[in-house]
Amino acid sequence: MAEDNEINSAVREVMKRAVVDPDFRQLAVRDGKAALAKVSTAKLPTSLEFQFVDNYSNPIKTIPLPDPVENADELMDEELEQVAGGACIPVTRVVPPK
Repeated sequence: MAEDNEINSAVREVMKRAVVDPDFRQLAVRDGKAALAKVSTAKLPTSLEFQFVDNYSNPIKTIPLPDPVENADELMDEELEQVAGGACIPVTRVVPPK
């Protein structure tokens, strides 16, 4: 079974490829597991589903919160940085022509 870091790495690869490949982007939105399988050989847990959301041109942006961390009051600053995710969510404002 894939470890969390393998899954996170595969998710980052899907995001990188979806930026430049429109067909792959559609696959990711339609079938998240299939998109992950195209960029990684990690065996994904059958109990998990993966859903990618295409925010392009959508005035409502979907931003996932990180998973909760148990005993967060015991984490060091370096550990907090790791669980914070550090995801960069680009936001583009589309202005219609006048």
